[in-house]
Amino acid sequence: MKRNKKERQHLLTDTIKENPFVTDEELAEKFTVSVQTIRLDRLELSIPELRERIKHVAEKTFEDEVRSLPIEEIIGEIIDIELDKTAISIFDVKNEHVFKRNGIARGHHLFAQANSLAVAVINDELALTAKANIQFTRPVRLNERVIAKAKVLTIDVDSGRTIVEVNSFVNNEQVFKGEFDMFRKK
Repeated sequence: MKRNKKERQHLLTDTIKENPFVTDEELAEKFTVSVQTIRLDRLELSIPELRERIKHVAEKTFEDEVRSLPIEEIIGEIIDIELDKTAISIFDVKNEHVFKRNGIARGHHLFAQANSLAVAVINDELALTAKANIQFTRPVRLNERVIAKAKVLTIDVDSGRTIVEVNSFVNNEQVFKGEFDMFRKK
């Protein structure tokens, strides 16, 4: 059902407030209008693009939570974190992240997202990667969104080590998995 512009913009505002991580493409589909119409509506309503909304939410929410490194040093955008338990980040693959000839993401970007998430989830001022066992399970391509999920498996206070498992997905398909052995203060 087509809505008038005022009604659509009101619903658009509500939808983005409810889920600031919704994409313009998803909004266009929801409101059965073009992506350009959504972008023009956002512009009129002074609603920033997705990347800026995510950055704002992450900075506001997690600035005081992440202890092991500054929020701006994390690769990807943290969207959820519970220190020493779990964390989630998203990473949008852009032109600068891929090989020019085939559009496949360079592995070090996926590793950096997972590694920085493993560091961020540690509830300590010092967290360093001691060892990592990683596996890339399928190529990631230009314009795909990678969602990385970190889970703390064990904390050994005596040795100052924490094991963090990180799994990364594109559209619910696993693209990366890793187990990170992390140093932390004793």
